[in-house]
Amino acid sequence: MIDLTINKQVLEKNIQKAKEKGVIIPTFAQMKDPSQIPESVKTRLKSVGLWDIDPVNLFRITWKNERKPVGGLYGSPNFIELPAKLTGVDARIICMIGKFFPTGCHKVGASFGCLVPRLVTGQFDAVSQKAVWPSTGNYCRGGAFNSKLLAVDSVAILPKGMSRERFDWLKTVATEIIATPGTESNVKEIFDKTHELKATRKDALIFNQFEEMGNYLWHYNVTGSAVAEAFEQIKGADGNFAGVCFTSGSAGTLASGDYLKQRYPLSKIAVGEALQCPTLLNNGFGAHRLEGIGDKHVPWVHNVKNTDMVIAIDDHDSMSILRLFNEEAGKEYLIKEAGLTHEQADMLSLMGISGISNMLCAIKFAKYYELTAKDVVGTVLTDSVDMYRSRLEELRAEEGDYRTINAAADFAASLKGEGVDNMQELTYIDRKRIHHLKYFTWVEQQGRTAEELDDQWYRQEKSFLGVQQQAAEIDALIAEFNERTGLLK
Repeated sequence: MIDLTINKQVLEKNIQKAKEKGVIIPTFAQMKDPSQIPESVKTRLKSVGLWDIDPVNLFRITWKNERKPVGGLYGSPNFIELPAKLTGVDARIICMIGKFFPTGCHKVGASFGCLVPRLVTGQFDAVSQKAVWPSTGNYCRGGAFNSKLLAVDSVAILPKGMSRERFDWLKTVATEIIATPGTESNVKEIFDKTHELKATRKDALIFNQFEEMGNYLWHYNVTGSAVAEAFEQIKGADGNFAGVCFTSGSAGTLASGDYLKQRYPLSKIAVGEALQCPTLLNNGFGAHRLEGIGDKHVPWVHNVKNTDMVIAIDDHDSMSILRLFNEEAGKEYLIKEAGLTHEQADMLSLMGISGISNMLCAIKFAKYYELTAKDVVGTVLTDSVDMYRSRLEELRAEEGDYRTINAAADFAASLKGEGVDNMQELTYIDRKRIHHLKYFTWVEQQGRTAEELDDQWYRQEKSFLGVQQQAAEIDALIAEFNERTGLLK
């Protein structure tokens, strides 16, 4: 459960600072349904850019932003439906679009869910403490952005081998940047740095997305309802919601699957990972190139007991498709040979590397369960190719120019060639095996107790089910916080 104990003295300081800096905080209800946002806030948004460092952009932490760089308000959830000519399956695959969040990634939502409950309870001191955001990329970007909007100092921690775009942007937003050894696979090194900061810096409060239940709560409420709304919009007379497929970064997005299973009880939840590091599939380890996907551990916030399938994706396929979707020769091939329209080919740039991996998981899921045109599978495009232009440059340098023959090979092998290998439908015992892997990270290394671990399995009313009910209580605290700043009057 998220601790909502009030520290009155610190809370008073936070309220005063928010008042001085013009900070108004949105509620979870408003992020789900922006029609509830006050008209005075919407008026301010009409002159503010999507990525501007302006506190009013907290009200753009929603899946329903207009697709405008400046002055946009709200509409239906942002998603695309992938054409069957591309996926090779009859099932309808819908992809929620992360690009139209501030920072170009939905991780601003996860980081909001972690920081704001601490801010409005006074558990975090906005005057004297720094918010520390350990991540392999987008989460620390979202955390640094939210910190700036909330008038909070931030420390971004990420592996030095992550894409150049991440570091270049962070330099303009974060108070401090710490680069740890390695790349996407080096999560433990990030944890080691947070331990060091805890021991040496009294001003540092760690917001670890892998264990912060605010990450889970945001996705359960906001992403879950957005996927459901997108499905209801396109399902037709006899549409069936078959399930969701998400690769496991922090596992926060998987919480939306818990929401969707409650709404559509026959649906399933599939979690993806890199074949080069099959931790969930067979307790494996290794290095891979799927930026945005964690590995070699099971996140604390992953409700393993409610997960139905594990799917491993070869990073070669994702990187090949990154070129197929974004090189001119690739897009021309998809139009001329695969039959995509120019508009359909252009929309593929909405997928970053993890988004491509999510798409491949959804394709394998649809093939395994022999889904039909009545079935709908949901997934998320965490960010877009804009975060990976440097990776495309590196691939060109390593592999040479991308030609039609490359496009044909990648389309046939890495996309249409996806099969039902390297995936497992989970039994009760399989799920428990994966759940038990949490012990080695969270109990032995991170200070959790075996009792807490057992609560996640045997007493979910004290863990995941309990957290699901906390949004209304947090919203009440946010409303009181805003009332006391007086900024909405």
